Amino acid sequence: MTTGTRQNLSLIVIAALLSFTQSCKEVGKDTNKEVALNTEKPVETSKKELSSEFKEYWYGGEAEITSYKLEQARYGEIRDGEAVLIYVTEPFLKKKQVKADGHNPGNIPVLKLNSTKKYLTGIYPYAIMNSTFYPVHDNDHAIKVSFSAQEWCGQVYAQLNNRDKFDVMSHSYFESEADQNLQLEKTTLENELWNKIRIAPKSLPTGELEIIPSMEFIRLSHKELKAYKSTASLSDANGISTYKITYPELERTLEINFTTAFPHSIESWTDTFVSGFGKNAKSMTSTATKIKTLKTPYWQQNGNKHLSLRDSLGL
Repeated sequence: MTTGTRQNLSLIVIAALLSFTQSCKEVGKDTNKEVALNTEKPVETSKKELSSEFKEYWYGGEAEITSYKLEQARYGEIRDGEAVLIYVTEPFLKKKQVKADGHNPGNIPVLKLNSTKKYLTGIYPYAIMNSTFYPVHDNDHAIKVSFSAQEWCGQVYAQLNNRDKFDVMSHSYFESEADQNLQLEKTTLENELWNKIRIAPKSLPTGELEIIPSMEFIRLSHKELKAYKSTASLSDANGISTYKITYPELERTLEINFTTAFPHSIESWTDTFVSGFGKNAKSMTSTATKIKTLKTPYWQQNGNKHLSLRDSLGL
């Protein structure tokens, strides 16, 4: 082997070792650590530009937490409770469809919404949570939606993944629902509209369209998970915009009220539908009215000394 050949091989080995060590480099030690381990390739999609006020509001290292006084229709009666909407931006992996641990060209920036409800039905409690991950560039459907509900009779869980189609997995303690896996054609998701309001409310879909209702409504009303014909409208009065969706087949109307001006904060909502079963079934309206909003890095506020923050939210 010549001297030149040995030198070239040495350079190749050194380059390979440097590449390996860089790919495993770990930066930071806290919950926001940046780990350059992902090898997912970026997906080429058109992106809508984000305004400076959007970046300043949503990329300041804080989440937005808003509490609501909840009056929930369930089993033909109104139940007092509380609802919370938690919005926060984070990097998301398109292929694995989970939050990314670090920077990677394939990451998709999303606005995540975790919405929770808690209320009592007589002696036993309900705890409900929905999670929706929606691209901040408003250029695709939600990448992932999940739902869970817990009460003393049992629990249900469902998850929708945005792939070639909408892949849905659902589990329930009811025999008629049990374990399901199905695919749905892509169309508007009710769950994603709550994120879209905060990003681009002027582009909300209106007119006659097909919408897949929220997983919460589908599971608690024991309806088929599919797209339903609906009519949607957007109106504005005195600085408050109202997005209204009516589902004739479901006998249901949802109205979401939010500030017309940025950051398009959700002030209240009403959900009118048939509550109860059999002879006790009747049309009723659930309402949620804003109590308080906090912008804060809640994931760092997990000590007993932070309990007072719940008081400030009215929880």
